[in-house]
Amino acid sequence: MKILGIGNAIVDVICKIKDNFLSENDLTKSTMKLVDEVEFKKVLSNLKIEQTIAGGSVANSIVGLSQLGNNVSFIGKVNKDNLGEKYEQSLTKENVKYFYSKKEESIPTGTCLILITPDSERTMVTFLGIAGKINEKDIDEKAIKESEMIFLEGYLWDEGEPKSAFNKAMLYANKTAMTLSDQFCVERHKDSFLDLVKNRIDITFTNEQEIKSLISTTSFDEVIAFGKQLEKSLIVTRGELGSVAIIGDEVIECNSKKNLKILDLTGAGDLFAAGFLHGHINNFSIKECLEKGTEMSSKIIQKIGARLN
Repeated sequence: MKILGIGNAIVDVICKIKDNFLSENDLTKSTMKLVDEVEFKKVLSNLKIEQTIAGGSVANSIVGLSQLGNNVSFIGKVNKDNLGEKYEQSLTKENVKYFYSKKEESIPTGTCLILITPDSERTMVTFLGIAGKINEKDIDEKAIKESEMIFLEGYLWDEGEPKSAFNKAMLYANKTAMTLSDQFCVERHKDSFLDLVKNRIDITFTNEQEIKSLISTTSFDEVIAFGKQLEKSLIVTRGELGSVAIIGDEVIECNSKKNLKILDLTGAGDLFAAGFLHGHINNFSIKECLEKGTEMSSKIIQKIGARLN
């Protein structure tokens, strides 16, 4: 196995709505709202489901890697319910090996309602469900050892039990990559993330806002200096300014693609990571890895959703 991803197993449920549905349900267009199960079911009860897809940040990256022809797998916690079955089917259809045995749980499978208004904007309503309860018993030790690399998701650090899962995964991993996931996530777990990036992660994926927040700076020069001290791989996406890889004393830059017809930024970072990691495990140069990441993210932002195919 080339890469094993571990992350939030969230089922994306895509629904088309009229604008008034948002105001009627106290939702703000283009934002993501975390809700409990009761509110989630209330919103869902008035909707017609268009599509159900296995989602979650690292899962999106793993599917991207599979679509590029790589042998990949995923661990994420779902319930043995209807959406849990659909989650596994969706990954299997994409040739992703799913190393998780579903069990009857008291908490349902995590779900994200993706509400698409006529202007193509996406508003998300997320119920994390069982996804955030992954623990060390859910980690397949043999699968970790037999993978060249594991890819972890910062979002999972929001709950207590996943830390034991992360520690077990890192203990047996041959190589470890991680995405910092989200600026708010970084701010909540700054000390832990700083320790991970400095001491335990071989390749860190971050956007400019996340890494500046992590090291408490407003200067990108300081980000470069921090990356050089790491003696690991720090991969930073900068939106229109392109992307940068800092590996030891080496700083490699890649321009963004221009004149794109952007429809939806969801999945841009996930597919960038997929492209970069595809290059990494197939012995591309660092510049070629950045270019592949840029190509993948450029394609996905010109589509609705986080799937290229």
